[in-house]
Parts: sequence; C-alpha cells; structure tokens
Amino acid sequence: MNEQINDIVDRIKALENELEAEVAKAREYFTQRPGAQKIHFEPKLRKQHRQFKVNLFAYALFPKRQHVLVAPFIYSLIFPLVLLDLLGSLYHAVGFTLLKIPKIKRSDFFFYDRHHLAYLNLLEMLNCIYCSYGNGVLAYLTEIVARTEQYWCPIKHAKRVLASHSHYKNFTAYGDAEAFRRDLDKIRQFKD
Repeated sequence: MNEQINDIVDRIKALENELEAEVAKAREYFTQRPGAQKIHFEPKLRKQHRQFKVNLFAYALFPKRQHVLVAPFIYSLIFPLVLLDLLGSLYHAVGFTLLKIPKIKRSDFFFYDRHHLAYLNLLEMLNCIYCSYGNGVLAYLTEIVARTEQYWCPIKHAKRVLASHSHYKNFTAYGDAEAFRRDLDKIRQFKD
C-alpha cells in the first residue's frame, strides 16, 4: 500500500512541477522580456496600470470605515512577527548547526516585487510589503519547524492533515513502531 501511495505522491509532484512551469511562462509573458533578469513591463502596459492607480491622498484621507477599524488589529501583528522571525532565525542558526540539519536559505521565502506595479500607490505598496514580510516569516518558520519535526518526530498523524508541509511525505505511518525505529536515522538525512 505504501508503494501505491508513494507513486501517487510522485505523480502529484510531477503535476505540480508542470503547473509551476506553465505559471512561470504566464508570469514571464506579463513581466519580463526574454532573457531579462529584472521585471519589466512594456510601456503600453505600464500606462494602462497607471490609469488604475488611486490617488494617495484620496486613498489616505477618505478610507473605508472598516479599513480604519481593522488596521490596528492587522498592524499589531508586526511585533509578534518580528519576534518570531528573530527567535526562529536564532534557533535556525544554533539548533540546525548542532543537530546537523540542512540550513534553509531565508531569501527563498521573502518576496518583495510589488513595488514594480504602477497601479499601486505608496500606501498600498507599504501594505504589500507588510503582507509579503508576514507571509515570508510564516513560510520560513513553517520550513524550520517542518525540518525540526522531520528530525525529532517524523510520524504521520492518525487523522488526515489538511495542510501538510513538504517533508511530511517522508514520515512513517502512525502506529508503525518498527518502521519508526528502523527508518529514523534514514529520515533524518533529509533526502527528498
């Protein structure tokens, strides 16, 4: 049965790779010239983008009431996010070194590219930076915790996990004590 599950997982991964390649083609069509390293919109598209830009003063002086009410709640998360980022990075630097867990490239999780979009005003761009940082921190920490889990307790849960991380497929089945003890050192090698 595990062989059949592994085969399905491999096919899903192949389809995900195929999907990512198609999405990359579409992204390149809109944002890059062939062979270019920087994001570049054609002048005609940039002009169209500017037509959809909301004036910064109108945006800031006449916001929707619900936006004003929710903003303090949204931005109050910056403090715990920064603290999580610092503590997670410290654990990553020290713990992964001591346990010989492969390090994570932090920059793989943080993307700041929305400032190239001419239809966003300055405040919208700042909001995008905040969201990019928050999602980057959480994705980075998810990978740190996933690798920690793979090292210490690589056992699948009894119930279906809705949003499992990429290392979960390497874990032993719930209740299979023999496989856990037999495969633990192999699983700790972090080979996908």
